[in-house]
Amino acid sequence: MSTTVTIIVIVVVVLVIVGLAVALTARRNAKRREHAEHLRTEAVAQSGAIDSSQRDAAAAEAKAEVARAEAERAEQEAAEARQGLHVEEARQEDSLRTADAIDPDVDHRADDYRPGAPGSREP
Repeated sequence: MSTTVTIIVIVVVVLVIVGLAVALTARRNAKRREHAEHLRTEAVAQSGAIDSSQRDAAAAEAKAEVARAEAERAEQEAAEARQGLHVEEARQEDSLRTADAIDPDVDHRADDYRPGAPGSREP
């Protein structure tokens, strides 16, 4: 009988341990479900902030596009101004070369000739 009692005690202990394990697992799962629900609630509450951030980002992108267009326009104006400068410089050089060509005191055929340079006149 002693062996039978020992087997019964072991079976009861094993059943108690299994029952405790099942209860602990169920409690842990319940806490995890609760925590997951809490996280979902917080995530839904952030949707207003996300909408606001999306509006801010769209406004910033629109502002950047306007700034890019303005910068492109300013670059075009600068390029036109540079072109105008080059034209004016060319006109000035042409006038100086013409003047130097008709001035008998200027050797406009010299290797170191520069249009309108003070040292380009012969002594």
